[in-house]
Amino acid sequence: MNQATNPFKKGMTGNTLKIIAIVTMLIDHIAAVLIENESGQVLTHWWGLDFTMRTIGRVAFPVFCYLLVEGFTHTKNRKKYGMRLFLFALISEIPFDLAFYGTWFYPKYQNVFFTLLIGLIVLCWYEKAAGDPLKQSLSIVIGCGAAVFLQCDYNMIGIAMILIFYVFKEKKVMMFLFGGILAAIESISCLGAAALAMIPIYCYNGERGKTNIKYFFYWFYPVHLIFLFLLKLLIAMK
Repeated sequence: MNQATNPFKKGMTGNTLKIIAIVTMLIDHIAAVLIENESGQVLTHWWGLDFTMRTIGRVAFPVFCYLLVEGFTHTKNRKKYGMRLFLFALISEIPFDLAFYGTWFYPKYQNVFFTLLIGLIVLCWYEKAAGDPLKQSLSIVIGCGAAVFLQCDYNMIGIAMILIFYVFKEKKVMMFLFGGILAAIESISCLGAAALAMIPIYCYNGERGKTNIKYFFYWFYPVHLIFLFLLKLLIAMK
């Protein structure tokens, strides 16, 4: 990605994609934390609002996957990039468990940073094994297996989506076709709404944006989960 934005270039910058991902994720998490209980059940009279918000929220994850591939492609230091994802995976785990499961430690499900980290590692292995389909296939199997074993958010579907965006990054029609199909399958309970993420991704113009919001982007995840957990406690006290 270029470091400066051309104001005359049409389309969405990377910063715009990040804001779309953050806002749709927040809408999704408000419903998941404040309307649903820890078992995912929702009161009947709130069902319509919950469904609408969760459907909007399906847009977020494919955008996060696409941004990861962009980061992998353009970063100057992949090891540092991976360490940053790992650090925020650890930072976010307690807020994630508190917000969604009401406990400090819930080992049965891990936050999305772990999914993105595994995806990044798979991309590194996949690229290193270029020209060797067996090793590339093995890297995919190991990555998907790790995501399932650790019970990461979106598990193997998340890894597959990241790979689709990477493998077909130069073949946009194929990327949007396969990415859209997988996103629709992943969000079938919400009418396949995740496929709508292909629209802002299609509009991406390859520019980063005028302001570097990278660390806001990272910190927003654990901070908003803590805020939602505290808000849930306040509502329960009334």
